[in-house]
Order: sequence, then C-alpha cells, then structure tokens
Amino acid sequence: MRILYLHQHFSLPAGATATRAFAMARALAIRGHAVTLACGRYAGATTGLEALPFRRGRRTGRVAGLDLVEFAIPCGNAQGLAARAGAFLRFAAAVAPLALRRSWDVVVASSTPLTVALPALLARRLRGTPFVFEIRDPWPELPRAMGGVPRPLLAAMEPLATAACRRAAAVVALSEGMAETAIARGADPEQVAVVPNGCDLDLFGPQVAPWRPPEAASWEVLAVYAGAHGRANGLHQLLDAAAWLKGRGVRSVRLVLVGEGAEKPALTARAAREGLDNVTFLDPLPKPRLAALLAGSQIGVQCLAPVPEFAEWTAPNKLMDYLAAGLPVVSNLPGRAARLLDGDGTTFAPCGISVPPGGDGAALGRALAALAADPARRRRLGEAARAQAVLRWDRRLLAERFCSVVEAAAARSRDAVGAAATVPQPGRAG
Repeated sequence: MRILYLHQHFSLPAGATATRAFAMARALAIRGHAVTLACGRYAGATTGLEALPFRRGRRTGRVAGLDLVEFAIPCGNAQGLAARAGAFLRFAAAVAPLALRRSWDVVVASSTPLTVALPALLARRLRGTPFVFEIRDPWPELPRAMGGVPRPLLAAMEPLATAACRRAAAVVALSEGMAETAIARGADPEQVAVVPNGCDLDLFGPQVAPWRPPEAASWEVLAVYAGAHGRANGLHQLLDAAAWLKGRGVRSVRLVLVGEGAEKPALTARAAREGLDNVTFLDPLPKPRLAALLAGSQIGVQCLAPVPEFAEWTAPNKLMDYLAAGLPVVSNLPGRAARLLDGDGTTFAPCGISVPPGGDGAALGRALAALAADPARRRRLGEAARAQAVLRWDRRLLAERFCSVVEAAAARSRDAVGAAATVPQPGRAG
C-alpha cells in the first residue's frame, strides 16, 4: 500500500522527543508498505535530514525505509499559545497539497495537534482517500479541562474533532479513556482500537551504560523527571517535594528535571531563590543520552497538574521509558497510571508508588524518601517494572497491532468501493 503518515512532531530515536510515529511508520514499512511521512521542525527532534537545505519551505529524503518530507515550520513546548496555533495551521496547510496530489491507499493522521486531521478530511472529501485518526491527547476535551484556552478556539475545535472521529475509517486511541471520547463523538465503536504507548526495550534497559550529571554525588539517589516543563505538568509540585526533603534534612535524594517548556524559567528561578540545591535542571537529552541517565538513576518520577481528566486521558511516554529502564516509579497521576503501578495481583507485581494528585509536595517527598532509604524495595519494584515492560508493553508488539488497524481500515475502504462499483445503475441492465 501507499501510505501517507502525518505527524507534525516526528523524530528519530536520536532526538530528544517522543518516537512513537517513527516506530509505527517503520513497522508499516517493514511489512512492505511504501510510507511517506510528513512532519514539521519540532524542538528537540532529529529527522535525519539536517544536512540537507530547505527548498521552497521543505526538504525531502529517504530515512530508515521511509520517504520523509520535512516542512520548515518550527514548533515547540517553549512557544506561546498563539505561536503554536499558528504553527499547527501552517503545517496543515502545507501538507494538504501532498495529501491531494497522489492516490494514497490510506492516510494516517496522528494528533496532537488536532489540525492534522484537516488535510486527511480534505483528501477523504475530494479524493475518497480513507484515513486513520490517531488520538494521542483528546482535543478539545483536555484543553478545556485544563483551562486557559480561549473559548472561540475551543469552539473551533469541536466540529473538527467530531468530523475526524466520525469520518475516519478507524480511530486509534492511546488509552481506553481517549477511546471513549472518540465514541462519544460518533466514531464507530467497532472501528476504535486502543494501541497504548509502548516501551523501547532496545534503547532502554539493563544493557545501557549508566551516566550521571557531574553535580550528583555517588551516594545520592537520583529521581528523574524527563518530559515537558509546561503548565499541564505541574512541576512546582516537584519543587515542593524538594523543599520538603531539604527541610527535613533528607540529603540522599537529588531530583533531576530534564526537558524544556514555558514553565522552565519560573521553575529554575524558584529553585535558585529558595536554595534548592537538591534539584538539577538539564536541557532535553537525545534519547540514547536519556537512556544512559535513567540507567544511572534509581527512581523515575511521573508528575502532572491536579486535573481530574488527566487520570484516563493521558498516556505519558516517560512512564514507558522508566519501566523499560527498570526503574521504580513515583507518580501523582491517578487512574490508568496508578493501576499500572499497582500491578494486577497475579501476572504483574507492583512497580511503583502512587501518591494523591495535588497537595504541597509532602506526599511526593515522603515517597521519594522512603524509596531512597530502602534499596531492596527499589530493586524489587524496578525488577517488576522491567518485567511489565517486556511482557506487556513491548513497542514492537504494539506496532504490529497498529499496522493491523491501518491495513484493515484500507481493506474495508477498498471493499466498499468495489461493492459500490458492482451495484447496478438505474436504467442499466444488471
């Protein structure tokens, strides 16, 4: 099949951002499909085309079995709302001609942003091209729950999200909660599949040589948060935990915050102002370097702002990285993530500690201090984390499921077209 894969934030594993699109597109290519992937210039991403110049706003090349088209449209977590919205719309406009120019067998439109559905919907309307809509975060449900997004913008998202869910040949959601939002918008429940984020077991794991930042003492337990530093992440709670630890004389824990985002300047300023010398800030790290840091650390930290909807509507990549690295996890996210950390009581043992969302950081601080003081418990939870990663979240197996959804969606569309062509036309012999 000829597949057009649209994902604005694409990166190879050498980059410092999520690589799900690479894994899924690469799996489709390995199965013999001709995959063209279109992306923008996402902060921290590595596309493999960096040595090539942009010509008329794009550059193209063959990367890892994919035909890659990269548009010169910068985007990143550090941008403000208006700049990111502009980048989202520019990308949708740039890829629309590509979606219409060739006879694709299927288009995969992977959000966020939600605007990636626009060229897919256009190709369906004008060319009859089926598309698979992937929901990584439910928009506008999640922005509305967080607040701070102008009402006209939320109102504009509503018909687009509904159209994408109803007109897609299939919907892929990263969690059951996200799948429910698609069904509520009119998606056929029979064509909604849950394909969660998975673990890259080749990149993360016990085979990786450890690395620690130079300011980390050999006796310190490193608790790593690796991800966006935005309002949704609620990272002031981690500084609250650092202050709680310092105030109680717990010197055995160092919090390491890796990443970028609009909140990072305020976080670093607060840490300096309060003398939180038990916190280290690092710029985004390429995935191989992050894997080395996790190999040299003892705890993975999952943190989000206390928004109730996050419980079932999020599927953080960082959590999968921690599990693959064999780290026990401390998380303040209820719902799906808490159930994962609790284990199922039979096949999967507990692999972390869940604390209540929100609060003043004391619960996070107590959980970190308890793990720091108990190496045997850390080892037990870490072994359970790696076991769950291998048996339940291997990304290669999840990619096979994703490929099956895409192939089935294209086959149904072909069958529907073929059936329509055999229906006798009025006034003609059948």
